[in-house]
Amino acid sequence: MMLIDDEKEEKELAEIRQKEEEELIRFLAEKHGLPYIDLTGIPIESDALRLIPEEEARAARMTPFAQTGKKVSVAALSPHNEAVTTAIEKLRRTGVEPTLYLTSTKGLEKAWRHYEELRSGAATRAGAMEMQAGEVAETASRVKTLPELIPLIQEVVASREANRVSRLVSMLIGGAIAIDASDIHIEPEERDVRVRVRLDGILEKALTFDRATYALVNSRIKLLAGLKLNVRSEAQDGRFSVNLKEEDIEIRVSSLPGAYGESVVLRVLNPRSIAVALPELGMQPILLEAVLKEISKPNGMLLTTGPTGSGKTTTLYAFVRKIHTPGVKIITIEDPIEYHLQGITQTQTGKEKGYTFALGLRSALRQDPDVIMVGEIRDEETAEIAVNAALTGHLVFSTLHTNNAAGTFPRLIDLGVNPKVITSAINLAMAQRLVRKLCPSCKIEKPLPEKDRVRMAKVLERLEDAPRLQNDARLWTAKGCEKCNNTGYKGRTGIYEAILADAA
Repeated sequence: MMLIDDEKEEKELAEIRQKEEEELIRFLAEKHGLPYIDLTGIPIESDALRLIPEEEARAARMTPFAQTGKKVSVAALSPHNEAVTTAIEKLRRTGVEPTLYLTSTKGLEKAWRHYEELRSGAATRAGAMEMQAGEVAETASRVKTLPELIPLIQEVVASREANRVSRLVSMLIGGAIAIDASDIHIEPEERDVRVRVRLDGILEKALTFDRATYALVNSRIKLLAGLKLNVRSEAQDGRFSVNLKEEDIEIRVSSLPGAYGESVVLRVLNPRSIAVALPELGMQPILLEAVLKEISKPNGMLLTTGPTGSGKTTTLYAFVRKIHTPGVKIITIEDPIEYHLQGITQTQTGKEKGYTFALGLRSALRQDPDVIMVGEIRDEETAEIAVNAALTGHLVFSTLHTNNAAGTFPRLIDLGVNPKVITSAINLAMAQRLVRKLCPSCKIEKPLPEKDRVRMAKVLERLEDAPRLQNDARLWTAKGCEKCNNTGYKGRTGIYEAILADAA
């Protein structure tokens, strides 16, 4: 008598049924001219799953599993299910274009299991943000300088408490906000991980921690920024925000694969750092007077140029705030919106949505604006539309990447703008840089060295109405104290050069 292993037999029968179903689904797919997909062998994308709630997906025996831009891939057990048709129509109304595949029950069940991970991740993310806002506020209120921040972070790194990773990330962000750092750099190396912060444009080393802690911190930041946790060989960008004292501070996250792990940079977009009035930017009185005159005109273009991080966006915001009145319609096109201005229409571009500066500018012109601020002119189409807008009765503010004010004109020509209309369109081209200011708490006065005195005297001689340098001239220099993180500098101011278009 032969003994039958019931468990083994059941497993074999299940495999047979699975193969039969797969063959049937393949036959139906071919019959209806639809592609077949085996979901058991491909990754399921969380972004796609979010498009259809789990209850609807299970009821319709379907699932979204991949998304690229506005195209989403959807798999279903049957193409004739009315619930599938309804779900696909609902997706189309949201602006995406679904592509239907047929798949087996096994594939659907595998995809549905990812909804549990999605729920868990969403709960963690929401809870983390609430907790993190409190942690950030606490850290921001406790520290004012980098030397005060470092021991607090080191204490958390060395602790064994359950929430040490979330506290560590919170302290890094809160500390950066407190000391007015613009960026946090987390850089894995062969043996440990280095953390640096950018203060007044200069990177300062903060601390190092072990690679095990880095792995947890990296996952935490990815979770907050909505990045893919399992992707480590591709660059990713994301963002999240923290509410601090009724003010939303956006954190932009960039992850770049490196030899020893992913280099992570968090850029702190603090509204306070760009809420600077026009007279406080550092312009000389003669330039400030010219700028005030040009931004009061009804049409034309004002361009600010300079490298990344030179304060161009801050200058544009200062222009906008100065001319903002109830009688002026202002539209801004930004990437991202760094500072929310009441009474002004602000729109944010996004590659993933296919919404570019050029498309935003075209749409803005249909909104009857008086003034348009374009975050950056970076391509031929945007340049052409912006110049035409300036020539047709609109005042346009924007930025370019050039090294000096004179470089504005050849740059626009490179972008395809007709040279004959450039001078008619541009009212003012201005280049700028940010320079560090001496710390008011520790700066010291010293006699001017002879070689510097001679050099400065020659410069002053070439300037009209400039005072002559005295032989006993003295100069303020940097020293360093706790208030300036021992650098001798605190804060930055702008330096400018400009070309003003004349009537000729």
